Amino acid sequence: MQVTKPQAVLFDLDGTLVDSVPDIALALDAALAELSLAEAGIDRVRDWVGNGARILVVRGLAWGLQQTTESLSTEQIDRAEQLFRQHYSRYLNQASALYSGVTEYLSWLHAQAVPMAVVTNKPIAFVPALLSGLGIDGFFDVVLGGDSVDNSKPHPQMLLVACQRLGVEPQQCWMVGDSCNDIEAARAAEMPVVGVSYGYNHGRDIALDRPDRVVDSLNELIM
Repeated sequence: MQVTKPQAVLFDLDGTLVDSVPDIALALDAALAELSLAEAGIDRVRDWVGNGARILVVRGLAWGLQQTTESLSTEQIDRAEQLFRQHYSRYLNQASALYSGVTEYLSWLHAQAVPMAVVTNKPIAFVPALLSGLGIDGFFDVVLGGDSVDNSKPHPQMLLVACQRLGVEPQQCWMVGDSCNDIEAARAAEMPVVGVSYGYNHGRDIALDRPDRVVDSLNELIM
């Protein structure tokens, strides 16, 4: 790591702080069922998440229709996304849970007066309620969703906006995430990056994306 102690820490949400796939899968399967399509199931959804709600829906819809993602019409995608969002609002905090070590690390950073931000590709409409339901909303000074900026991860814009709002330089922050999107965004922002081994990363070992460090639990970052 290039920074011994960060001046701020930015966190991805799904697959990094919270295992949210159980609820996401429930919502996507409910949307697919309304469209008279087979349910995808949690294992498939676990490999589909990470690029925001719309791309998740595109992947699920293409699978259900046995079509390529390119062949789907905007109207089909819009309808499926609308259904997904409706169902996800219902299932948001039903089965989602914090990963081991998350509360301990957030509490330690808070005690050290290190500011924190959430930078997630999840639509911002769902983020505050999810954080609140998990009891960790009070830790974060900045919360950005995939539609809070023009370009979601792997573009670095979200990370740079978070740094600007926290009043710190990117090189003095850490990005903590579970996917190649987080690693790529951090690299583009010239920010040290930690990968967690337990996340979603489309079924790929996060170490293959070469973060500065890989941890099995966030409490390994307590100094």
